[in-house]
Amino acid sequence: MSKNKLIPELRFPEFQNQGEWEKDSIDNQFDLQDGYPFSSFDFTKDTKDSKQVIRITDINNQNSNEEKVYLPNSKIKDLEISKYEVHSGDLLLSLTGAAGFNFFIWNTYSGFINQRTMKISPKKQDNEALKFLLEPLIHSKINSIGTGQNNNLSKDALKEIEFPYPKPKEQRKLSSFITNFNDLIAAHSQKLDLLQDHKKGLMQNLFPQEGEKVPKVRFKEFEKDGEWVERTLIDTANKKIKWSFTGGPFGSNLMASDYSANGFRIIQLQNIGDGVFNDDNKIYASMVKADELLSCNIYAGDIIISKMGDPVGRACIIPDNLHRCIMASDGIRLVVDETKYSKYFIYSLINSKRIREAIEKRATGSTRKRIGLDTLREIELIVPKSQQEQQKIASCLSSLDSLITAQAEKIEQLKLHKKGLMQGLFPKIIEN
Repeated sequence: MSKNKLIPELRFPEFQNQGEWEKDSIDNQFDLQDGYPFSSFDFTKDTKDSKQVIRITDINNQNSNEEKVYLPNSKIKDLEISKYEVHSGDLLLSLTGAAGFNFFIWNTYSGFINQRTMKISPKKQDNEALKFLLEPLIHSKINSIGTGQNNNLSKDALKEIEFPYPKPKEQRKLSSFITNFNDLIAAHSQKLDLLQDHKKGLMQNLFPQEGEKVPKVRFKEFEKDGEWVERTLIDTANKKIKWSFTGGPFGSNLMASDYSANGFRIIQLQNIGDGVFNDDNKIYASMVKADELLSCNIYAGDIIISKMGDPVGRACIIPDNLHRCIMASDGIRLVVDETKYSKYFIYSLINSKRIREAIEKRATGSTRKRIGLDTLREIELIVPKSQQEQQKIASCLSSLDSLITAQAEKIEQLKLHKKGLMQGLFPKIIEN
């Protein structure tokens, strides 16, 4: 295949002799609509008589557990914002590299797009299949820009991109193929959601609820062990290890000017997932800086807790491959005293509904909650007297977490496979 011709490397047999694809600008084929600047509005978390405001974080991970925000219908009536409304099936694009550019078909309920997001709509209804063909092109543009705090996409930058497309019959074939692949990914994502929901339900039964000191469901061998006992979060820290319960540095002690291309990983707020470590957004600092911030270092196997939402107080465990890291300002390190407590039990307990609600109540802030180190250390826990019971619960939850991790990895593999296919199914445009 000639590199100068608009012919894909991979093509369905019936189209092998169809010749080159056509080419046009995105602006001629699609309407591009920037989001509305809702940031100054007072959002609500009440879904009644309101519509979701779709932010960059929602676009980048629409299946996450992060709380959604809504705008009351009474506010919507006062604004002329119908053109910012999106529905299931619309194309959405995040425009800020700091949050991680993302582009996909929105598949949940309707809402309004916030600023730094974009809706992309085919101008002709019969060109609906074309939206699937945009994905590799948009990602190519994203890769040429790169990600970062100051790297942004704009409507003008996208308008002039030359857009290759085949004849309608081949469009529909590609659209059907991609739809089926997306449906496969969606089915596996639904299975992941079910596993995560099962874990939530299990945790509600395995941990005592508010006002109770025994769980609803207890392993048979511990049924006669009596009530669980009260402890504070700081009680679980290993007193023999220095800085076993400590927070990240002040912002002025770790700034963008301290970042380096390699060295010691900086664990940012966005790396602290809700029970999972998010391995994206990798930044580093030198050994000199790591030594300077020794009290803010964190190591493989340690628990890290978020000072900020959403949700506030979520926790994950630093992966084994990250031997020594530096916490950013909004992380809290916890090294559990494993002679008295099961680390995995304490980590799971921190992420339980009861403790999450207790942290939420003590946190400050209206739109985004924050909790301080001194407040967090006094959060009350209810734990089994027996470390063996702790370990039994931890093993049960750990096994389920392994299934969840395996399912999440399967989804990522499918996405990578799709990405590879997309690179072959669409011709490469050689820019002059």
